[in-house]
Amino acid sequence: QVQLVESGGGLVQAGGSRGLSCAASGRTFRTYTRRWFRQAPGKEREFVATLSWNGITTVYADSLKGRFTISRDNAKNTVYLKMNSLKPEDTAVYYCAASQGSTRSPKEAYDYWGQGTQVTVSS
Repeated sequence: QVQLVESGGGLVQAGGSRGLSCAASGRTFRTYTRRWFRQAPGKEREFVATLSWNGITTVYADSLKGRFTISRDNAKNTVYLKMNSLKPEDTAVYYCAASQGSTRSPKEAYDYWGQGTQVTVSS
């Protein structure tokens, strides 16, 4: 059974940092593009960051550049999201996903999704 499992969510104060992990099992995602999305209450799921299979190409949502960093460890079949200088508006459920497409592929190209992890930023 293929699974993506996010971890690391929780409650953090504004200005703080948090690191998320997304561990995959059931198959290797070594050649897959990996992405983080998030969904705040009452809002659409939105793009956060994406990383190419070889770790060379990264793309971030404009509003998150400089605060969030996506990385991966293919040997561990895991992708990470480091979040710094968190703001209350970063409160959301964070999802990881995997796609055989490129870093420019739309959300619909992502075949594998995790169940999400809640990040709450208090003011």
